[in-house]
This record gives sequence, structure tokens and C-alpha cells, in this order.
Amino acid sequence: MNRAPVKASLGPIGTARRIVQREGFLSLYKGLTAVYFGIIPKMAIRFLSFEQYREALQKIAGPPSSGAEYSTTVNFTAGLASGLTEAVMIVTPAEVCKIRMQSQYNSLMDPSQLARRKYTNVAQTAYVIVKEEGIGALYKGLVPTMMRQGCNQAVNFTMYNIFKRKLLEIQNTKELVHWQSLVLGGISGGFGPIVNNPLDVVKTRMQKQVIKPGKPVKYTGIAQSIMMIAKEEGTLALWKGITPRLMRIMPGQAITFMTYEAVSSSLTEKGYFV
Repeated sequence: MNRAPVKASLGPIGTARRIVQREGFLSLYKGLTAVYFGIIPKMAIRFLSFEQYREALQKIAGPPSSGAEYSTTVNFTAGLASGLTEAVMIVTPAEVCKIRMQSQYNSLMDPSQLARRKYTNVAQTAYVIVKEEGIGALYKGLVPTMMRQGCNQAVNFTMYNIFKRKLLEIQNTKELVHWQSLVLGGISGGFGPIVNNPLDVVKTRMQKQVIKPGKPVKYTGIAQSIMMIAKEEGTLALWKGITPRLMRIMPGQAITFMTYEAVSSSLTEKGYFV
């Protein structure tokens, strides 16, 4: 079977330029309400669950032989568990809504197209999806999302804590300064996306397709989707979008870890945490 012809990628800058030309500058912010509704509870659940899992796992494992407060295995497992938790509770439904809002074509420069758009905001999008496709449609792509988030947070927390421990040993200090947390957070945040981008591509394809009664869907599972994408578009298609993902995730992780360290330190000083 011959491969379907595939157009060369425009890259992040070329894609952004085309979106602005066709749909207007504000189209770059489609799905922003879904991001807002998802990011705050996601971060709260991520760090709260990570700390809870880490404390529980370290009690089971006992004191680490390295002399560190937490072992690498405990950090990895706690990160994995926190990623799975946030995927089920927040990330999957929020991303289904976000992708539906972003993938619909409507020019924000054309009032008539804007009036006819199917999805308008995250609440309305969730309502329409549940009404037309059932509540299970909000959890399309749950397994690859869990795998992606679990892998992401396992790698992120593990690498950040390894870098942090090494730097503290070199400096012979107990805490990082803010800019160091910023840099280490950004670097550690780049490892996960490189490893799990195929899962992100599969997740997006599965969540984007609309369920229609009596009609089979193209992408049915992780293995089937990966094989089909590789066969039709080539193996490198599984790493589509890696550049804009890194451009988005690395600065986000940098700011997140710096803020987390600053808030944790402040709360500890005030006696809220031991």
C-alpha cells in the first residue's frame, strides 16, 4: 500500500503565520478558557499528590542509603502517581474540550463564521460533547493521556530533584536561589516531552475525532494509532509538534518549580510545614 501524500510541516512560526492570515490573531488563543480551567487545579493536584505520595512511599521504603531526604526511586514513583492522578481528575476532560475548540475552523475576522462556530467556551464545549456523544467522550484518549502525564511527571520530578541535590552538594547550601530553581525547572521539563511525544500525538488524534453512531473511528488504541501514523506519515510524524511543545512546556516548568520552591520555603518559614 502506498503512503498517503503528506505536506511538509510549516514549523511553529509558519503555522502561526498561516493561522493569523486565515483566522485572525486571536485564533492563536483558541481554547484558552479550557487551559485556564485546567491549569490551576492541575498544578494544585500535581504538587499536593506528589508530596503525599512521596511521604507515604518513603515511609514504606525506609531511609534512603544515599543520605538524601528522598530516594530517586521514591521521587520517580511519586511523580508517576501524581501524573496519573492529574490525568484522570483534570487533564483528559480539559484537553478534549481544548482540542475541539482549537481544531474547529472559524475565522475570528468574519462575524458570520464566528456566529456559526460550534464550540464557544469550555463549559459549553463540555455540555455539547456530553449531549451529543455521551460523558465517556470527555475521557477519549484517557490511556495515552495517563501514560503521557505519568511519564512527564516521573521524569520531571526525578530530574529536578537529581539536579537540585547535586547543585546543593556543590554549593554546600540547603536551599536554591530563585534563578537556580528557574533554570533547573526548565531543563528538567524538557526531558519528558522528548520521550513521550508519540503518546501526545496519539492522544491528540484520538481526542480530535468525533464519535458518530454507526461509523467506526480511525484511531482506536495506542498501538494501533502509532502503527497507522507511522505507516501513513512516517515514523517522524510521531514527533510532530515537539518544538512548540518544548517552547511551551520548558518555560512553564521553569516558572512552576521556581514558584513552588518559593512558596514552600515561605510557608515553612512561617511554620505551616515542618
